[in-house]
Amino acid sequence: MWIARLRIRHDCVIGNRCKKFHVTTTGTPFNVFLKGKITYSPQLHTIEGDEKNVKAFINDLKNDRKVSHLEIEGNSIFLIEIQKQQKVSASVYSTLSPKIIFVKPVFVDTEGYEYWEIASWKKEILTQFIKGIAKEVSKDIHIEKMIETPLKDIYFSRLMPALTAFQKKAISLAFERGYYAWPKRTDLGKLAKEMKISISTYREHLKRAEEKLMPDLIKSIK
Repeated sequence: MWIARLRIRHDCVIGNRCKKFHVTTTGTPFNVFLKGKITYSPQLHTIEGDEKNVKAFINDLKNDRKVSHLEIEGNSIFLIEIQKQQKVSASVYSTLSPKIIFVKPVFVDTEGYEYWEIASWKKEILTQFIKGIAKEVSKDIHIEKMIETPLKDIYFSRLMPALTAFQKKAISLAFERGYYAWPKRTDLGKLAKEMKISISTYREHLKRAEEKLMPDLIKSIK
């Protein structure tokens, strides 16, 4: 199998709003399908950030005409993005999508950049797909990695671990503020103050979140 890691920013209903409302999302796209000259892109996302910004993101999304079949549960959403194609028959992106495997959830940062890790059984399929993206979707695309890898390195992580709202917020905040960076850019005291809770309470939320996420993380690097 071949794996490619991409960073891409393009005009989409999720990335645009991540930048607008200063939130991040973690999600997975499903196979794109065509009907007439319309492309349908089903996708599932979990939104992370300030609660007020997450609500604003969702409310704004409700009014987007490019969104069909929107389902909302807390900060998790399922939607189908619809786009008109000028030349559907010539769409490399749409044609090759069924041959592409997303091996990790897609992360979208607060600048609207998406981070994809995709795989296929032939390098040529990946390169053609990436060329199609650059031609039809976005010129703002960077290949961070493309390697051949054994099957044991193809790993599907859990999209939405069973974290409580406080656990999600604690670990997301720690990541965003650089708690896991080296050297650290913040400490537990500052993070607890930002969440307006005690250090001991914040530490408990963070440790419980790490405990739930750690098994998948270890499996992904074996």
